[in-house]
Amino acid sequence: MDALVSQMNPVETTQRWLDAFEAAVSANDIDAAVGLFLPDGHWRDILAFTWNIETANGAGEIEGLLRRTLAKVQPRNLHIPHHRTPPRIVNRAGRDCIEAIVGFDTSVGKADGILRLVPDPDQPSQSKAWIMATALDEIRGHEELIGERRPGGQEYARQYGADNWLDLRNKARKYTDREPAVLVIGAGQAGLTVSARLTVLGVDTLLVDRFARIGDNWRHRYHSLTLHNEVWVNDLPYMPFPPNWPVYIPKDKLANWFESYAEAMELNVWTSTEMVSGSWDEAEKVWTITLRNVVDGSERVVKPRHVIYATGVSAIPIMPNLPGMDEFQGKIMHSGAYKTGKEWEGKKAIVVGTGTSGHDVAQELTTCGADVTLVQRSPTHVVSLKQAQRVYAAYFEGPPVRDNDLLATASPYPVLVKSFQLVTKSMLEEDKDLLAGLDGVGFKLDDGGEDRTGFQMMYLRHGGGYYFNVGASDMIIDGRIKLAHYDDMDTFVAEGMKMKDGSVIEADLLVTATGYKNLQDTVRMFMGDAIADRAGPVWGYGDGQELRNMWQRTPQPGLWFTAGSLAQCRIYSKYLALQIKACEAGLIER
Repeated sequence: MDALVSQMNPVETTQRWLDAFEAAVSANDIDAAVGLFLPDGHWRDILAFTWNIETANGAGEIEGLLRRTLAKVQPRNLHIPHHRTPPRIVNRAGRDCIEAIVGFDTSVGKADGILRLVPDPDQPSQSKAWIMATALDEIRGHEELIGERRPGGQEYARQYGADNWLDLRNKARKYTDREPAVLVIGAGQAGLTVSARLTVLGVDTLLVDRFARIGDNWRHRYHSLTLHNEVWVNDLPYMPFPPNWPVYIPKDKLANWFESYAEAMELNVWTSTEMVSGSWDEAEKVWTITLRNVVDGSERVVKPRHVIYATGVSAIPIMPNLPGMDEFQGKIMHSGAYKTGKEWEGKKAIVVGTGTSGHDVAQELTTCGADVTLVQRSPTHVVSLKQAQRVYAAYFEGPPVRDNDLLATASPYPVLVKSFQLVTKSMLEEDKDLLAGLDGVGFKLDDGGEDRTGFQMMYLRHGGGYYFNVGASDMIIDGRIKLAHYDDMDTFVAEGMKMKDGSVIEADLLVTATGYKNLQDTVRMFMGDAIADRAGPVWGYGDGQELRNMWQRTPQPGLWFTAGSLAQCRIYSKYLALQIKACEAGLIER
């Protein structure tokens, strides 16, 4: 541990910094406020100052952010909340620091923050902010309808002869007498979490999904699927998983929970409903969305003020045009359509793609008795399942989920890069025997992307390119799953895949585990080029070092996106919902 940091009292040091910052901003002394940061410090703001998700790196950008926002925000009452994890000394991205959860008030409402303080290089007895993160927690006068603010139930309690609770719920779901303020497309974790957040904020929200039951987007995935991260990272807002749930949740168990969650949270859901088309009225600031019931073909037009795409990072499958693919006489499917390997027992299969889906499909087919060849197109980053959990280490350090969720927002992009580089280097060392085994059989390995930041940054940047080993790597090493390389392929023929050496790998089944298109393409499909082009690309990092168009206002008014893991959806659904509530309250424009 850094000797200077170890000599600092976390509580006293934090409070001194807060007092100094509050004195500076109260006096509108921006130079003094900026001087409390390291020259290369960072400030990530989520709605509290900017009504945006925005990162300022270095003194110049921090000064600019303050000059733009300080007069309107009027931060005050900066303090250490007594009910949160107290300030403590930790190591983040290889640097010892004091880490503190803080609270403050603004002209809009209550806000939270994270401070990471280090000794002032010029005056080691004093501290400076290496990182500050600020996040709006609630809008004054528009707080969540939970806890003390929960509904009293008078509208249906003992009103004999009147509508009871079920009558009112059924009427609310039908939307026969009103338009929804928000239409959410997709009832996976992204759609459910943002719908729940909006509902408890009192924003009228309709959630639609093309499947017959909520949770079917998980039920219909391949038979053996379980989550690859541990249960305590994956709670949904307001309803944590029961304490007896398994560490790794099976897909069908999660699907059933989703269905229960929607009912318990009183979400207005139309299942078996797909979007047909959508257009935006610039003058009226409203959408015209045509929805279709996939069972009976009936259509309904709704006119929400907001549309949220919650169809996930993996929305439209990419079907590659492989040489000779039209000649192949076996069955062809994308991994997204793959269900089970039982029907392929005793048969031969080729799986193209060595990301997570490719490995999982190959492993299940092999386990079910198929003869499987996995075709590698490009180097793949492989991490053991145990090592993969290390990126969620903060959730095992003691603080409750609420505090850890706030901590998870507090790493600006440059710090994320450094942090993931360190943990990836360590994971590669821990997995060296596994990786040596794969290398020995000719599997091409990627050591963590272009800057060795590992699987988490590969996911955030590109949505894939890695595999958590849950057994497929071992099968490749011992030969139970055969390995071929795309570069060695000549063409597909009727009976299988012909290689450049003239041999043919026979197959009855071809599974293409070749990824998905960008969410912008989903918008293009249903809303046309003009809206898709105006909105821009979704996911991946843009020039501002934040995920593009995720959980925040987009260049297309009234259009929003949410996607990601259960943890990401839990965390950022709150901030997306707060922005929509602010739009509805007239605090910001769409």
